[in-house]
Amino acid sequence: MKRIAIFEKVSPKQFKQVYTNADAESIYGAIKLPKRATAGSAGYDFFAPFDIELKAGKTVKIPTGIRVKMEDGWFLSIYPRSGLGFKFRLQLDNTVGIIDKDYYDSDNEGHIMIKLTNDSKEGKTVNIAAGSGFAQGIFTEFGITVDDDADGVRNGGFGSTNQ
Repeated sequence: MKRIAIFEKVSPKQFKQVYTNADAESIYGAIKLPKRATAGSAGYDFFAPFDIELKAGKTVKIPTGIRVKMEDGWFLSIYPRSGLGFKFRLQLDNTVGIIDKDYYDSDNEGHIMIKLTNDSKEGKTVNIAAGSGFAQGIFTEFGITVDDDADGVRNGGFGSTNQ
């Protein structure tokens, strides 16, 4: 296995900019870094920083408090946990989150946000307890074309390089 990345927390200041509730300090202190559940797992589980109740047809944007530093040639894909997708049709609003290496240095410190929708057709409510896994990240190596000349600089996420 190649060891190509490290997860870190964003700063308390950055977290409080997006999570403005009164309990932000205690929530920040309890944030768990993503981890694999087993030696054979490809995915790193992202843990809910706070309790989440998501009724059918509703959406929530979750500030994870996490950033990731990666070596060149790698990116992190974010997916919902398989069981939540299977039981509740829980989906990422952008289908798959792609975290690029240079997102780490953005003004928001590379803060990974995960936006989920409960697309349950049976009216099921999803309840995710703080500290429970709700998404997973998988590192993937990639290549570029021989004539690639990209020289743009990222500052942000969600389409920041094509605004």
